[in-house]
Amino acid sequence: MDTEAPHTQRGHSSSGTGEERPRSALSRSGREAERRPAAEGRRPVLTWRRAGLLGVICTVFLLLFSNFVVQPFLIPSRSMEPTFAVGDRVLVNKLAYRFGEQPRRGDLVVFDGTGSFVRESSGGNPVGDLVHGAVSALGLAEPSDTDFVKRVVGVGGDDVVCCDAAGRVAVNGVPQAEPYLYPGDAPSSVPFRIVVPVGTLWVMGDHRSQSRDSRDHLGEPGGGMVPVEKVIGRADWIGWPLSRLGAAGGGHG
Repeated sequence: MDTEAPHTQRGHSSSGTGEERPRSALSRSGREAERRPAAEGRRPVLTWRRAGLLGVICTVFLLLFSNFVVQPFLIPSRSMEPTFAVGDRVLVNKLAYRFGEQPRRGDLVVFDGTGSFVRESSGGNPVGDLVHGAVSALGLAEPSDTDFVKRVVGVGGDDVVCCDAAGRVAVNGVPQAEPYLYPGDAPSSVPFRIVVPVGTLWVMGDHRSQSRDSRDHLGEPGGGMVPVEKVIGRADWIGWPLSRLGAAGGGHG
């Protein structure tokens, strides 16, 4: 009797434990199975919402970044060859002149030509302008018709002459080497002599025979001079295509 009682107790205890554990496991599995379809049904909706929200946040960030720091600028013409080629996307440094520094000779600047290279516009489609401006700010479309990229040849107070006895542009009596010119191009086919007013710039393209620049606006109001306040930034880098990735070719005189 002493030996049977422990055996019977162990059997009841083992049997009880064996019955309780499967019921508990089935209960948990059942609850998980009930919850799983609902959770799986909601997951794609949450994923798409998060993806959409992330896309909006990224777009807003890029627009703010391009508006205040660095903006991609699509090169639409041959006027700056060989420095910039058609289709290049240059990165415009908008902080270059924001803290007191002024454009220097040789700088590659992007500027708003309204009032100097193009006449003031009487108006347009605000919505279309807004959309185009946003797409241009991301470097996905050609820039506005009023935006230009040129090289600074003369700054305020400079006496710029073309051409000297050797056919070169001279600034304050000093001939400019201009190694960035398109091969075979003359410094200018149009002779000129100007004194750049303070607060303005005299700008020219590197492909002089293909560039409409300050020379083409000599007889117009403003005389082809670009106000410094109209400068958007300095084109410091080529960001695309990858084969041309790197710093833009500047040349300071």
